[in-house]
Amino acid sequence: MPVLTIRFGPFLLDSDTRQLARDGAAIRVSPKAFDLLAALIQERPKIVSKALLQERLWPATFVAEANLSNLVAEVRKALGDPPRASSFIRTAHGFGYAFCGDAETVEDSREAQPIHASCWLEWRGRRYPLPAGEHVIGRDADAAIRLDAPTVSRRHARVVVTGEDVVLEDFDSKNGTYRGADRVTSPIQLVDGDAIRIGSLVLTFHRHGRLSTETQAHPAG
Repeated sequence: MPVLTIRFGPFLLDSDTRQLARDGAAIRVSPKAFDLLAALIQERPKIVSKALLQERLWPATFVAEANLSNLVAEVRKALGDPPRASSFIRTAHGFGYAFCGDAETVEDSREAQPIHASCWLEWRGRRYPLPAGEHVIGRDADAAIRLDAPTVSRRHARVVVTGEDVVLEDFDSKNGTYRGADRVTSPIQLVDGDAIRIGSLVLTFHRHGRLSTETQAHPAG
């Protein structure tokens, strides 16, 4: 799926950072629900069949049709879009679903409404906002922070944000997770500026304030 940033109503969907926001505030949805919404927006206003959506979301895997219905319900709940008075997701009974709202592509992602998060990870100039909740890091397509590199496990590590606490935890990955030079063997608290190594990739953790000019000029990698 091509990288796109779409604005619709008070919402902003950014497929690059895999974030959905309302009026600048991040909305937490599951990775599959995000992919469903992105697929419907990309194909708008065309109706996408249930069979095609199932193939996109669960390629070469048999799943019950109820799984798709549950994802649609999750998306509608996140958007506050009731099925009987839908502004964004339309049901074509017996066939599939369509995105029916007005939407526009944001050509320059810098013009996009920012997603408010008190902390984020930075890698090669790309920022991954970390709103409250769990953020899995890995090669898996469902990972909140996807790093497609051979030294990264499918589910390599996770960052959990709870209030003021930001904790990094390794998932018994093959090549390990490190904070600085120290291997992560149990959950550890992150502080602003921490260098995090996931396999061979180095990310930087930030919270509050802006990136330093040095970080912007020399992104971690």
